Amino acid sequence: MARGEVYWVNLDPTQGSEIRKRRPCVLVGATPINHARRTVVVVPLSTSAKPNPPLTISIQCLGQPVVAVCDQIRAVHKSRLLEAAGRLAKKDLEALAEGLKQVLVLS
Repeated sequence: MARGEVYWVNLDPTQGSEIRKRRPCVLVGATPINHARRTVVVVPLSTSAKPNPPLTISIQCLGQPVVAVCDQIRAVHKSRLLEAAGRLAKKDLEALAEGLKQVLVLS
């Protein structure tokens, strides 16, 4: 479970405007923490959302253009991870990291 890997994740049950259902998510936490904890920090991916940086970042994943929904970052228990689905390219992971920096107001 390394940073930048994509997993299919069951995000239900949700509340309010949280992204729901089974969808691919990118692991964005540090790899050593991913191994040590029972939860991982993920950013959900969407094919229906429109790019609107820094909230939604356009990237390539699973052979198609998608957007990473940076304002929906969340910790999920590893039992929600259903199956591995690939890995982001370095440039896409860097674009996602930049979006997260802006959304979380990190310097």
